[in-house]
Amino acid sequence: MRAVQVTEFGGPEMLKSVEVPEPTVGPGQVLIDVTRIGVNYADTHQVENSYQTPTKLPFVPGSEVIGRTQDGTRVAALLTGGGGYAERAVTDEAMTFPVPDGVDDLTALSMLVQGATAWIMLRKNAHLEPGESVVVHAAAGGVGTIAVQLAKAWGAGRVVATASTDDKRALALRLGADVAVDSRADDMTTTLIDANGRRVDIVLDMVGGTTTDQSIAALAPFGRLVFYGMAGRTQPKAIELRNLLGHSTTVAGMWLPHVFRLPGNIYGTALTELFELAGRGEIRAVAGGEYALADARDAHEALRSRGTVGKLLLDPTR
Repeated sequence: MRAVQVTEFGGPEMLKSVEVPEPTVGPGQVLIDVTRIGVNYADTHQVENSYQTPTKLPFVPGSEVIGRTQDGTRVAALLTGGGGYAERAVTDEAMTFPVPDGVDDLTALSMLVQGATAWIMLRKNAHLEPGESVVVHAAAGGVGTIAVQLAKAWGAGRVVATASTDDKRALALRLGADVAVDSRADDMTTTLIDANGRRVDIVLDMVGGTTTDQSIAALAPFGRLVFYGMAGRTQPKAIELRNLLGHSTTVAGMWLPHVFRLPGNIYGTALTELFELAGRGEIRAVAGGEYALADARDAHEALRSRGTVGKLLLDPTR
């Protein structure tokens, strides 16, 4: 079958369209005929082996697909072992989720990782309370577009979006942000405080570097920053614990796989609510572009250029 494989670590140029053997289905697993594949920023880190966990060569990237099982059930699926950039994929049955008829492929894939990430950060890491302010960095991206909408739906007093272009900032405003500012500001601390009218309560950050440093400095007493990625590929400064006392600051990390280690079905609860909100039109997915499977390199280059918005998909039929 056709797939995209990586045999050497590096940049997007390492994504090669090849023929690989059909996947083997083990006990408790299901085979999925893939109709669309989600592309995540984490995929770009896996290709260069800078992800949270090391990757072994060779491998087929991709952690999320939508398609049909052998009995015809339409499902969205998480692939804990990768293998999504292919015509067919295998995953544990527990990692497949039926998709309601009113939810299209784009929306389902937008909620599976990015939507769930936004939900968990706001509910479990940040514990958003009505009236609090929320800063969403990279607000035009896959997580950001959902986070802006969820924050408003859940009663945030003011949502401040950051993005790098006029078009991206305009998108964030259409999605419900109260104000949108330039993510390239030299002094992000002052920019955020001025945009909110006071220090901010919550920051969702996947940028790193000085954006993280200056966002922490903008937090109000008992403010929370949730760090869930480093798209800028630059480490923030080390945090001195004594400095957190200055504003009773909380800095939290969030990596989605950890949610599956918790008691209860938090991920299932998140996904069910997201599908319901989307089905009622209360939140929407933003299409970021659809690429042929063979053009996965182009999708990664677009992501890494920070020129995309919303959700990127691969079409395995092309």
